Amino acid sequence: MLNDHQKNVYKKLGIPIDYGLKRSLPFYYDMDELVNVGPNLFGKIQQLSKTTAINWENLVNSARGDKISLLIVSGYRSFDYQAQLIQNKLDKGMAIEDILKVNAPPGFSQHHAGIALDIATIGVRPLIEAFDSSPAFQWLEENAADFEFSMPYNKNNALGFIYEPWHWSCNK
Repeated sequence: MLNDHQKNVYKKLGIPIDYGLKRSLPFYYDMDELVNVGPNLFGKIQQLSKTTAINWENLVNSARGDKISLLIVSGYRSFDYQAQLIQNKLDKGMAIEDILKVNAPPGFSQHHAGIALDIATIGVRPLIEAFDSSPAFQWLEENAADFEFSMPYNKNNALGFIYEPWHWSCNK
């Protein structure tokens, strides 16, 4: 599953080569056909798979019609970008075991496939659990499935990641 470059990245990060397999995590290859969906909160252009981009646009437009603001924080992330996120946390002194509760190891992030995005809304700091108290989250819970989106990292999820009410993925 992991090529030589990826195995070297795992070694450098201190992640056991069989980490994802032992946890039964699905493997995601980097999507090579991506569509720009505009800038995120920080002005960086985000990309998603074509189907996810279409569904995201429809979701945002529907929410806007209900006076709900949905903003993209993060879309597609490559294997190497995911590795760099982890390296940045290691450089700050975090333990790899703690990091892997929050960040999927490279190769096992839905962001690689361009099917996942992290969502924020006006008035709530991004990427915090308090997002689940926002009208935007309530709207997503009631309507996201109509646009083929679901929230995979709910409380006590089987994959062992922290609860991420901001992380939604396209099921198509």
